[in-house]
Formats: sequence, structure tokens, C-alpha cells
Amino acid sequence: MLAQIAGFDAAAARHARRKTYGAKVGHVQVGGGAPIVVQSMTNTDTADIESTFKQTVELAEAGSEIVRWTVNVPEAAAAVPEIKKRLLAVGCRAPIIGDFHYNGHVLLTKYAECAKQLDKYRINPSTPAMSAPASAATSNSPPSAKSRSTTANQCASA
Repeated sequence: MLAQIAGFDAAAARHARRKTYGAKVGHVQVGGGAPIVVQSMTNTDTADIESTFKQTVELAEAGSEIVRWTVNVPEAAAAVPEIKKRLLAVGCRAPIIGDFHYNGHVLLTKYAECAKQLDKYRINPSTPAMSAPASAATSNSPPSAKSRSTTANQCASA
């Protein structure tokens, strides 16, 4: 878009990219010199299966290559497998990142199917020390949780 503004020099506006390690988020490469990808986060209650499903499809169709969902309560963790099943049924392959706060280790352990269906986990690094009970702040990563990342193909039109 900025290239369309008269007098804007896109080449002059670029900053050198830092060298990073690459990671796969689902089928999308992030970092390590890979092209920049678009990531979006739903603003729905993830426990609301229909609205999260619908918004995820809309985001992917609009060009989001990775979609993040808040997984903050047991109801949200329990909803993840059904939402993912519906996405795959309509051809949406956008990788999904579960965005957790201080209780991620508990939810990923208790809801194993949620853990399997997410392409990557993001456990907010600032919340354990700031707001978690002492037992959560000192816990390690979820047992047997895979480090997963997401990038997405466009969703096929439903």
C-alpha cells in the first residue's frame, strides 16, 4: 500500500532484518530469513465455537497466514478440537497458535486433545511472575507439550 503513495520510497524505508532462527508454525516458516507472514488474533471468546470458527475463516480468507486464539479457561481448551475439526472440514489450513497466560501448563496437560490440535503454543512470558499463583510461576513448561508454531495457507471458500 505504501508503494502507492506518491513520493514514498519503499526501498529507502526498509530496515535491515535481524538474523533469527527459523521455526515452523504448522506448514508456515517463520524467521530464519523466511518472508514476513501476517498473523492475526481473534477477538472472540474461544469457548464460543461458532464465532471463533467463523472469525478464523474470515481472517484466513482476508490474508492472515497464522491465527491466534486465547486459551485462558477450561471451556476454551475444550472447544479447540471442535473448532479445528470444523476448519479442516471447510479446507481452512491456517495454523492456529494457542495464546496462554499463567495457566497454560495446566490446560495443556488436562486437555491433551487441545494440545494436539494447536500448531504452536504461546505462553505469555510476563504473566507468570506478575499474576500467577506461586505454584504456577515456578512450574516448567507443560509436560510433553510440543513446541509448535503456526503459519497458514489461505482458507478455501466454504
